[in-house]
Amino acid sequence: MEASDGSVVREVLAGDAERYRVLVDRYRERFGRYAVALVGDPDLAEDAVQEAFVKAFHGLATCRDPDRFGSWFFRILTNQCHDARARVRPMEDVARLPLRARDRTDATVDRKELADLIEQGLAVLTPEQREAFVLKHVEGRTYEQIAALTGAGIDALKMRVHRARDTLRDVLGERL
Repeated sequence: MEASDGSVVREVLAGDAERYRVLVDRYRERFGRYAVALVGDPDLAEDAVQEAFVKAFHGLATCRDPDRFGSWFFRILTNQCHDARARVRPMEDVARLPLRARDRTDATVDRKELADLIEQGLAVLTPEQREAFVLKHVEGRTYEQIAALTGAGIDALKMRVHRARDTLRDVLGERL
């Protein structure tokens, strides 16, 4: 039977620092995908995840509810991702994006190109819109789950996702 987050946190706080590896292994992949979607660059996302795990380890005693380590860590990671994005320039000037298939000689868009366009579109969203959009449409979470993770109200989250969709539609035009 797998140990709960709370029991692992209590073991780490009691001096068994090696047990922290259980939490890293448990959350690295899932939150790594989230970080890549939020930051937009796999290397920067990996750095943000690493920094978040280090911060969480050093601040573990401040985790008020060890059984909800994942939610607590999520907030730390989200802040690290926002910091990482703030430190880098946007990937492209939105005005230079190829917005319409008719502007191209080959109207077929391959998956890589579409993924790049979506990432460029995500880059113009506010951090709050990007976070809500990624959690809803990339991670597939419900508004209730997103609210529990972020602390934002469901109505606010719905508005953020709606505005993110509108912005992406405007930026990417008919490409999506």
